[in-house]
Amino acid sequence: MTGLVLKLGPKERVLINGAVIENGDRRSRLSIVSPNANILRLRDAIHPEEVTTPVRRVCYIAQLVLSGDADKDEARLQLLRGIEQLSQVLTDHDSRSRLTEATEAVVGGQVYQALKALRALLPREERLFAAAPARA
Repeated sequence: MTGLVLKLGPKERVLINGAVIENGDRRSRLSIVSPNANILRLRDAIHPEEVTTPVRRVCYIAQLVLSGDADKDEARLQLLRGIEQLSQVLTDHDSRSRLTEATEAVVGGQVYQALKALRALLPREERLFAAAPARA
C-alpha cells in the first residue's frame, strides 16, 4: 500500500481536508490512501503571528492551501514566486536541493510535499538570522 502514514501521539490533532481529527488516548497510525488529501499536523502549524521570516512566509502560504484557506491556483503562483526569491538568497547545495524539491512538488500539485521540503529550510534560516549582525 502506498500513501502517507501519519503516526499520531495521544490527543494529537491533524487537519485532513478541512476537518480537525483528534487522536485518542493511545499512539496510533493512520494510512492516508487518497492521493490528493490535504493534511496538516496542527503541532507543526505556523500561526499568523509567527510568520516573521521569508521561509516561514512561504511555508505559511503552503499551509493555507492545505487548510483550505487559500485558493490553490492563486497560492501556486505565490509559492513559486516565494521559492524563486528564496533561491536567490539560499545558494548552498542542500538549500538548492530542497528548493528544487519544493518547486517540483508545487508544479505537480503536491503542496504537502512542498511544505515538507520548505520546512527543512527553517533551521538553516534560523542559523543565518542568528549569525547576522544586528541592525541599528
